Amino acid sequence: MTIKTSISLPNAQAEFAKDLVEQGLFPSLSAVAQHGIELVRQRQEVERADTDALRAVLQERAKGPFVDGKTFRSRVAKRLEDKRRAYGLDH
Repeated sequence: MTIKTSISLPNAQAEFAKDLVEQGLFPSLSAVAQHGIELVRQRQEVERADTDALRAVLQERAKGPFVDGKTFRSRVAKRLEDKRRAYGLDH
């Protein structure tokens, strides 16, 4: 179903949209607006999926043992050292 609506655009956006149509990249101003809205929808879906995945990782990690700051920094330093050595970057 298509709903007919009217939108207001700042001059710069209107000119940009008109140029896209004149270049043949879109058949109409409506198509430009539809494409822009679809991009926003897709970006929000990706951000929501990323947030959900991060939340799941954090919840799973919260179930594990607590690691104090000193131990954490030591582990990170060790891993960095191992990677530097593996890539021949140790000095």
